[in-house]
Amino acid sequence: MNPGACKESTMNALALTDREFGQFQSWLYQAAGINLSLAKKALVAGRLFKRIKHYDLDSYDSYFKLIMSGQRADELQVALDLLTTNETYFFREPKHFDFLRDQVLPHATPGKTFRVWSAASSSGEEPYSLAMALAEGLGTTPWEVIGSDISSQVLVKARSGHYPMERARTLPQPLLVKYCLKGTGNQEGTFLIDRSLRNRVKFTQVNLNETLPDLGEFDVIFLRNVMIYFDRPTKSKVVARLLPRLKRGGYFIVSHSESLNGVCDALTLVAPSIYRKP
Repeated sequence: MNPGACKESTMNALALTDREFGQFQSWLYQAAGINLSLAKKALVAGRLFKRIKHYDLDSYDSYFKLIMSGQRADELQVALDLLTTNETYFFREPKHFDFLRDQVLPHATPGKTFRVWSAASSSGEEPYSLAMALAEGLGTTPWEVIGSDISSQVLVKARSGHYPMERARTLPQPLLVKYCLKGTGNQEGTFLIDRSLRNRVKFTQVNLNETLPDLGEFDVIFLRNVMIYFDRPTKSKVVARLLPRLKRGGYFIVSHSESLNGVCDALTLVAPSIYRKP
């Protein structure tokens, strides 16, 4: 028998049908507000395939029934992690960090803790970029960064502050030298965010589509590269939940591919993708 043909037959047998995709699509929208288009069908199939093989199941439908049965709450979180994890990198969309450095931090109140929330922090690159920016720009003014995400898996990675060296390609060299430790021996090819910086960034699991925990008020909220997955009603609800957490005069920053036009009229646009609370 041809082993290649056998593998192909297994993949065909496990093809994700439109009906099965619809089940995951519906569940993910209810759980996380994420609106998966049919174009994401291959992504869903690819990300869940290993879990189906792990349980020796014969279809995506069987896997869906497993995670919905209530018997494996841990597997439900695994599926959620797999379908909501997005790639990020250090100092992504650098104009936002330039704005923070040039327009926001110079006006921080001396002696009062300056707080920033990275509300879709993924594996930690954004909150650590923010931490470096605050450490560089605030001098003796105290500061704090909170990073949150729906995925427990990426939060474990974020808390570790440990990354492959290729992730450093967008990190300015002086900041890499000042705030990161280069791996040696069996850690070669990696780097670690310095503990002094890591200790000032707190990570917590938050589902933006549910009642938010009391995290206090923030001077700046970053909500970048997540609303592209929400439909308009969900965007409006998410922003409405976040707004009470933003101080008056505080800044709300979305990605350059996103806009609050038609989503929220309580904020004033001050620069492309940058809004301010009156």
